[in-house]
Amino acid sequence: MPRRSAQRTTRTGRFTGRALRWVAVLAATLLAGGAMAQASFTVGLSLSTLNNPFFVDVRDGAQQEAKLFGIDLVVTDAQNDLNKQISDIEDLIQQGVNVLLVNATDSAGVVPAVKKANDAGIPVFAIDRAIDTSTGAKVAAQIASDNVFGGRLQARRVAEVLGSSGNVVELEGIPGTSAARDRKAGFEDELKTAAPGITIIADQPAGFDQAEGLNVMQNILQAHQGQVDAVVAANDSMAVGALQAIQQASATRPNGQPIIVIGFDAIDQALQQIRSGAMNATVAQQPKLMGRLGVDAAHMLSLDSLMFSTLGNGQFMPVEVQLITQQNLPQ
Repeated sequence: MPRRSAQRTTRTGRFTGRALRWVAVLAATLLAGGAMAQASFTVGLSLSTLNNPFFVDVRDGAQQEAKLFGIDLVVTDAQNDLNKQISDIEDLIQQGVNVLLVNATDSAGVVPAVKKANDAGIPVFAIDRAIDTSTGAKVAAQIASDNVFGGRLQARRVAEVLGSSGNVVELEGIPGTSAARDRKAGFEDELKTAAPGITIIADQPAGFDQAEGLNVMQNILQAHQGQVDAVVAANDSMAVGALQAIQQASATRPNGQPIIVIGFDAIDQALQQIRSGAMNATVAQQPKLMGRLGVDAAHMLSLDSLMFSTLGNGQFMPVEVQLITQQNLPQ
């Protein structure tokens, strides 16, 4: 890899570690000192969906931390419906939550609801997916995986496995979400450097959904029979769906070898498929940590209203990601 790219990666890793240590140490200091959130302090957590193990983990991490600090946590499930999420957020505002954590179904579409929270004086933190602050929405901080770097890790793995040439299918997530956009940008940018001879022969959204991943991949396999070397999916649910389509069609690479499948999230299904050899790799996030950090941030804000005032609007607080293969599978 070029020296410039390697340096950028190293800086990213150090910044991520510093950000996490800063939050963890401060939270631990508050806890050790016996600091407690004010009486009847309530945090609203608006999730894009609970029909995905990743976001169930985000919720679980938030609930564990809320219990630790004696915070009331109200969780809503938008079911991947922007209109429902806007309604959910408006309901949370009416309930008088003190802090709002938002995992956006659409980074721009959720802005009107976020502005209503701003007008009500309710601090907002973005969880996992960014919120578009270019239109005036105010976000105390964006707590999310370094999705661009995760996409780069996927590209490097593709280059490592395929070498200098091959045909790749790219399955995107939900258009309009920062996670889908950033993972795609990181993957495509890094692929140009790591293996310019590798071609993306199909690039389609599949909604971060397993069933949709299956359907989209079935169509791609029919349109590109015997041409696919690898599939790179923006999350594991789509990767597992793509794998099902490949297995149902008994599809192989042009050289007769198994099609390489790489996902993102490290959910249990994907880890099992990697362990069996059916999937090649995934990028591990830390969803429970994201949920905990969101509640930690709310707790800190309850103790000091100026805690995040020195940060720019929507300051990014990255959570580390890691490439997982058979060689480093968690036990």
